[in-house]
Amino acid sequence: MISSEQNVWPAGDVTRVPFWIYTDDEIYRKEQESIYLGPVWNYLCLEAEIPKSGDYCTAFVGDMPVVVTRGPDGGVNAFENRCSHRGSLLALKQRGNAKDFVCVYHAWRHDIKGNLLSVAFSRGVNGEGGMPPDFNVCNHGPRKLRVTTLGGLVFGTLSDETPPIEEYLGEPILARLNRVLRNKPLRIYGGYTQVLKHNWKLYFENIKDSYHSSILHTFFATFKVSRLSQGGGLIVSDSGAHHCSYSLVHQGGADKEFDQEKLRSNMEQEFKLQDKSLLEVEDEFNDDTRAQAVTIFPGFVLQTVHNTIAVRHIQPKGPNETHLKWTMIGFEDDSERLQDMRMKQANLAGPAGFVSMEDGAIGGFVRRGSAAADKESTVVLMGGMSTSSSNSRATEGAIRGFWKAYRSYLGI
Repeated sequence: MISSEQNVWPAGDVTRVPFWIYTDDEIYRKEQESIYLGPVWNYLCLEAEIPKSGDYCTAFVGDMPVVVTRGPDGGVNAFENRCSHRGSLLALKQRGNAKDFVCVYHAWRHDIKGNLLSVAFSRGVNGEGGMPPDFNVCNHGPRKLRVTTLGGLVFGTLSDETPPIEEYLGEPILARLNRVLRNKPLRIYGGYTQVLKHNWKLYFENIKDSYHSSILHTFFATFKVSRLSQGGGLIVSDSGAHHCSYSLVHQGGADKEFDQEKLRSNMEQEFKLQDKSLLEVEDEFNDDTRAQAVTIFPGFVLQTVHNTIAVRHIQPKGPNETHLKWTMIGFEDDSERLQDMRMKQANLAGPAGFVSMEDGAIGGFVRRGSAAADKESTVVLMGGMSTSSSNSRATEGAIRGFWKAYRSYLGI
């Protein structure tokens, strides 16, 4: 199969990933058209970010800037953040409340649903100039997205072919999402954006890589937050596009299977916690799961580590830069104890803490290490060659699933 004039990827193979797929400009442009503007559900925001009529926030669908609004009828709308006249942004702030959106360039006015309402000086001045007599505002306006909500999450698509989100995800993935969200009103604790100097696919592979967690992340391995020797599993959707990995509570005692690997990340004898309350857990889901990551193709992650919950939105910014938008969440009925625990534990995964800093760095290491390896490939054979679910997390099945779905969308 040919993806560009110079590069070839053997048909059907998801156990070898060519390095050019991360840097090729043509591939990046094709992703925008075939994935982000194609038949997928793109994560946009949380309903809790736009609770009242007129509330809006800005988001991205791939490179496309988007405005998400709450209408007077309580519905959620999304449209391209682009004036249909000369292409200027309509909403300039990240969030706010508005009755309409007036382009600062020439004052073309749009309603809260993105409909063009009026054009300044449409009849000209003193009988001269203005728009043609047959110009109809109804025929102009930014592109609108179909919108769906799920457990307080807002998704959008530009394609009429995208199936209902429940069908898009499949029951096993939907169940792992609902396990956390439970249709309870969400509370936003805060947020930040992490800038990654590498391709978006390297990060999406990383979050699907259940094999690396207790090897790269010293804190997780040392303090038994997540080790491959703990119980857990991997769920991969039939399409391969979405996944869930989870680890259960460490049972305590000797961990010979893990210790015999003599990993750099296991500093159990050297490192101690001064404040052990950091690792206290309230088992709010009643299933002994201590860490879980759910991904929705092409750029959504719902992560829980102990009692901290985060939404991560992977936003491509060119072939060699990615923005990772974090939103820390909980629920409106959180007890004071849970509020304190969610805040304290936020750095178990946040970029100023123990995990995402390392994940961000490793993507940069891959980019630097493969700088002259366009004709070479990565090896994705851990756990076999399938894209199946597994009772073990010592597998790269979810990464293979990602490439299976990715190749189907791009037709390569």
